[in-house]
Amino acid sequence: MLDTLCPMHVRLGKDGQILHAGPTVTKILGVKNVDGLLFLDKFEILRPRSVKTFANLRDYAGKKLHLQLLDDDKTQLKAVVANFPDGTAIVNLSFGIHVLDAVVDFSLTSTDFAPTDLAMEMLYIVEAKSAAMEETRMLNNRLQGAKMAAERRADTDTLTGLRNRRALNTALEHAIAAKHPFSLLRVDLDYFKQINDGHGHAVGDFVLQQASQIMQSLARKEDLVARVGGDEFVILLHGVSRKSRIIQISQDIISYLENEIVHRNERLKVSASIGISSVLKAGKTADDLLEEADIALYGSKRAGRARYTFFKPGMSLGEP
Repeated sequence: MLDTLCPMHVRLGKDGQILHAGPTVTKILGVKNVDGLLFLDKFEILRPRSVKTFANLRDYAGKKLHLQLLDDDKTQLKAVVANFPDGTAIVNLSFGIHVLDAVVDFSLTSTDFAPTDLAMEMLYIVEAKSAAMEETRMLNNRLQGAKMAAERRADTDTLTGLRNRRALNTALEHAIAAKHPFSLLRVDLDYFKQINDGHGHAVGDFVLQQASQIMQSLARKEDLVARVGGDEFVILLHGVSRKSRIIQISQDIISYLENEIVHRNERLKVSASIGISSVLKAGKTADDLLEEADIALYGSKRAGRARYTFFKPGMSLGEP
């Protein structure tokens, strides 16, 4: 009967030996047969500290005791003692506020507690709260993922998968605010209109996608490649201001575009004109930089295409 009503009870003999232990006590002690073991060899009384013997334990009948397992000092329990006239006693144990830790540490289930034990209700509440929190976390993750996906779509060119003008403007503002050197390459595909007119828009789209992949492969992870118009692209090179490095990137773009775009075994006539502007010190706006790169781009177009041009102060759209 006591095993059902008080699965955490211990019945003690006249000398403090364990005559019987409830199933949950046996489980946490990790001993198949606890009968005959001394109670105080398994449990240490933390408070009151004056309880050192079984006789002391009986003196505190009806009062709350604080204990811990001698073999596991992190597991603390509460207890109350009830004395019998024949010198024996019953100790009823509880985990108190440490019940959640005990459930995890000893793999306890509902069968290890009395059906009316408040610990059961607390465990149900905690379980329900944990489930609700997990659902909330999953919902937040889904919402955050959806938000990020929506923001990504808003910043992405649907045809090429590159960033769009909106994303470029944001990146430019951040780069200017950071006050670190960077460079802009404005890239325009040469002969693209002839491809569209001669091969059709489907092939034109293919060329744009291939050109996008080439430029993305030549950029670093921290750089940004954006499609800002029909056949117009801008590459933001973070931290790059050295002229020799910019020249190498520009030459690679032109070379790869001229040699790597093949459709149905036919190498298409594509090249690139590039205009370059750089930020070496603060003071320029995003519009200033884009305009400078645009002016330099037209310089490349007027000079014969398939080349790059650095913006220089005093250049205008009317000059080669």
